[in-house]
Amino acid sequence: MVRSLVTGLCLAVFAAVIIGLSNVLGLDLEHVALLGAALGGVLALVPHRPAWGKPAGFLAGFLLAWLGFAMRAAWLPDSSGGRAVAAFLVVALMAVVAAVTGGRLPLWSGLVGAASIVGSYESVYTNAPSQFLSESPAAATTVLLAVGLGYLAVNLLAPQGAPARSGSRRRRPSEAPDESAATGRPSTTIEDLVTGAAS
Repeated sequence: MVRSLVTGLCLAVFAAVIIGLSNVLGLDLEHVALLGAALGGVLALVPHRPAWGKPAGFLAGFLLAWLGFAMRAAWLPDSSGGRAVAAFLVVALMAVVAAVTGGRLPLWSGLVGAASIVGSYESVYTNAPSQFLSESPAAATTVLLAVGLGYLAVNLLAPQGAPARSGSRRRRPSEAPDESAATGRPSTTIEDLVTGAAS
């Protein structure tokens, strides 16, 4: 409970710092401060092995979503159908990346990366699709800075690691017996699959 409170307060301070930096440096960070800090915090808080897979998956999803905007601007019609095709291709390619890397670049971090650029740039793109080349780099760099500061905030005060499992944990009566003893192979749980602990 204390750890969550400290982490949340640290993230809150960094969100305020992001807005302060926006004013001091003349950057347009105010509208993405909370979005970036929150997504950076999520990226830092969710355990995954290897640790580099989280930011790498984030960047892959970010880049694919940015390319989705490029496809919409260059080839796809500005309609619901065009947006649907772009969304399908972006998410499908993220799934392919996660599968090809064997989960080292997790799908969830790719989705976080896509959400960051979409959340910061979609309304700007909708207002002026023809300005993609001039406006998307500014949106991308500002939200990346905000996400990076949020990620840094959580990792500075509360570095996350997969909790050590106790080998002597008592089995509750309602739990199934440990299959690893019978088969000689370690059992894999749903928690292992979600956190990336499964090999």
